[in-house]
Amino acid sequence: MKKTLLPILAALLMISAATAQESVYPAKKQEAPIVILNGTIHVGNGQVLNNSSIEIKDGKITAIGNNINAAANAIKVDAKGKHVYPGLILSNSNLGLIEVNSVRATADAQEIGEYNPTIRSLVAYNTDSKVINTLKTNGITHANVVPQGGTISGSASVVQLDAWNWEDAAYAKDHAIHLNLPSLFNRPNPYAAFLGMQAPQGDPVKRGMEQIEEIKQFFRAAKAYGAETKHAATNLKLEAVQGLFTKKQKLFIHCDVVREILAAIDFKNEFGFDIVLVGAAESVQVADILKRNNIPVILSQMHALPTLADDGVDLPYQTPALLQKAGVLFAINDEDGQHRGKNLPFNAGTAAAYGLTKEEALSSITLNAAKILGIADRTGSIETGKDANIVISEGDILDMRSSNISLVMIGGRIVSLTDKHKQLYERYKYKYDLK
Repeated sequence: MKKTLLPILAALLMISAATAQESVYPAKKQEAPIVILNGTIHVGNGQVLNNSSIEIKDGKITAIGNNINAAANAIKVDAKGKHVYPGLILSNSNLGLIEVNSVRATADAQEIGEYNPTIRSLVAYNTDSKVINTLKTNGITHANVVPQGGTISGSASVVQLDAWNWEDAAYAKDHAIHLNLPSLFNRPNPYAAFLGMQAPQGDPVKRGMEQIEEIKQFFRAAKAYGAETKHAATNLKLEAVQGLFTKKQKLFIHCDVVREILAAIDFKNEFGFDIVLVGAAESVQVADILKRNNIPVILSQMHALPTLADDGVDLPYQTPALLQKAGVLFAINDEDGQHRGKNLPFNAGTAAAYGLTKEEALSSITLNAAKILGIADRTGSIETGKDANIVISEGDILDMRSSNISLVMIGGRIVSLTDKHKQLYERYKYKYDLK
């Protein structure tokens, strides 16, 4: 007898309404084939397929088209009149490392010291975080979990957002080392006098360049260490960055202004690293250099002021379109400490209002992000052979007014869309007898 999705969704809704979030479990492995029928499929690479269907078996996309013959035991999902998207990717986040920004006891994002390449964010990732489910509700299926603090923070890993523990969550382990470049811009703290802080003496740019030279000395020592056939003593910190020299890892460099971006490019020129710029607020000014050197960018937070007082106030909104025009690979992110990443699709929607097409904006949070994170062979677009990370929305996923996520699938598993926000909403509807 043919199965339908309706009884499954109804059961999930009943469980969600009756239990706390702690009783919402990760979905079980896909058993029966699933066919999504008659949807508007946004592939993620710029293509849109109208009135098309998707077949999913064993967690993989096995067929896309108009004439899919569903197996007798297949679960059928009618997506007529709805939009089908690849799962969205949060490309730089402290998800699962910090629960409440203002509560120190819930933070496990950084270690003491300046050089911590041995630190792995993955092993600290908390799959029980209540923030995670609020992201799935907005169509986000994967996140790049990044350590913070110091000069070299450690290694980041990509996780999928429906897991029992960090081992289950791991999607791309330790794929990148994160470097926080010293500031090469004089930013006086306006609150320094009020807080009784003494401003650093000397030229801040000179001080920053000296610190950058120290970082280079570290990598030069690491290169020499890697060239040794036999080590007199094991150096864990130098061993932890060897993946950068063999191209198994990328160096993600956090920087903003042009001086810092040019200093970051110098790491690629001297050491041959594959680098990615994170933040890069002034990347538009050197877009031709980034294109020439094949350096991608992760834009941190679009809803912010420009770095320079005489820049247009809407420059951060225009930056994605300007990078797109220059041919620079980029991803849009959401690093706001209050949103915690859930406004990712709406940031992309803002970019679509300032020069990107809707499909280009979608690519910036799906396929582009997957390319930058090195997972594009498995996810980021709806194509045969890739993991079935799929989102169905009743409206435009980039539009806060019409986006209404009705189904999220991670690796072919239909996951629960219950979160703490929804539970509180239902709680107070009940308290005040609201219909």
